[in-house]
Amino acid sequence: MSTDISPLAPKSYAELPPIAGVRIETAAAGIKYKNRTDVMLMVFDKPAAVAGVFTTSKCPSAPVDFCRANLGRGQARALVVNSGNANAFTGKKGHASTALTAKAAAAAVGCSETEVFLASTGVIGEPLDASKFAGVLDRMATTASGDRWIDAARAIMTTDTYPKVATRSAQIDGVTVTLNGMAKGAGMIAPDMATMLSFIVTDADIVPSVLQAMLNRHVGATFNSVTVDSDTSTSDTLMVFATGAAADRGAGVISQAGDPRGRAFSKALSSLMEDLAIQIVRDGEGARKQVEITVTGAASAKAAGRIARSIANSPLVKTAIAGEDANWGRVVMAVGKAGEKAERDKLAIWFGDVRVAVDGERDPAYSEAAASDVMKQDEIAIRVDLGIGRGKARVFTCDLTKAYVEINGDYRS
Repeated sequence: MSTDISPLAPKSYAELPPIAGVRIETAAAGIKYKNRTDVMLMVFDKPAAVAGVFTTSKCPSAPVDFCRANLGRGQARALVVNSGNANAFTGKKGHASTALTAKAAAAAVGCSETEVFLASTGVIGEPLDASKFAGVLDRMATTASGDRWIDAARAIMTTDTYPKVATRSAQIDGVTVTLNGMAKGAGMIAPDMATMLSFIVTDADIVPSVLQAMLNRHVGATFNSVTVDSDTSTSDTLMVFATGAAADRGAGVISQAGDPRGRAFSKALSSLMEDLAIQIVRDGEGARKQVEITVTGAASAKAAGRIARSIANSPLVKTAIAGEDANWGRVVMAVGKAGEKAERDKLAIWFGDVRVAVDGERDPAYSEAAASDVMKQDEIAIRVDLGIGRGKARVFTCDLTKAYVEINGDYRS
């Protein structure tokens, strides 16, 4: 966790209301950091429906393996998250650590170990001494309360400079349901479940299969459309929990994916996920600028996505943005290397509202001053139109500064 707050940090944090059916507590276990919290516990007083998506890395962490094994049962009573150690690439010791944590959490909450979910974030390859925090879970389960969202978001931070939280609401059967979410992530962030953790809780009554379908539908355009440095973590975890407590106020259960009563909720979930994903980009390690890359006119949506990521992940593009240099030639380079169909003489590029290139060459009305003014802004939009099809995609990223190298060069120090 950095002591220097990102210049793109929000001026104030969203006020997240308590959600019936879930309580939260944090603790300082001394896993890596001193004088700060590093463990978070969520307690669901009744079994909550759960859905999740996880890293596509072929070297996943022990907690990811544990969550995948439990997810199919669709019920959650406890979530335990620690920062400072990813419990990844830790072999048999890693699995023993998850087993100890799950056993302690189950005893503290009074549930089965199959109703416990775990996540860890931090250094890869260091054995995690779960006994440091397993011993405090009993107390945490007792003192947990419903209004600890900001505290929880702080407890799971690593190189983040600020806690990431958001809230939304929707109507089901005329009853207002709430969605609260938190996320952490600043580096090792890329599409395919960009180290990224995010946890969302709602009081809506939604069965696990429908919740999973909604999550799968929205993850592509939100968390899987952000990139800080093109690196996919071993630990990426995104989970949604539905306590069902709104049923006590008259909100009916959403048990079918096509139920029209679930549309407003699904829209709110998508908005919340995008909010949290963009907050991660705005806190990218060393970031000073948020960048939105939009590609249109591609041969397909998949092609547009690959081209957008090629631009967003290019070190040359990102360093030009950091230097406030309107070097559109680097965008041309990134389009050309993406491996997707492109025709040079149909290409057009915009920085903000300024068209810098058209028909395969510099725009005749190009103004270096106007383009430079765009690059001085904190939020920059780059748009590329390939002029060959209807495929489109949008990716969010940030600039690449000297601070990124310093943060990651000193990460284990």
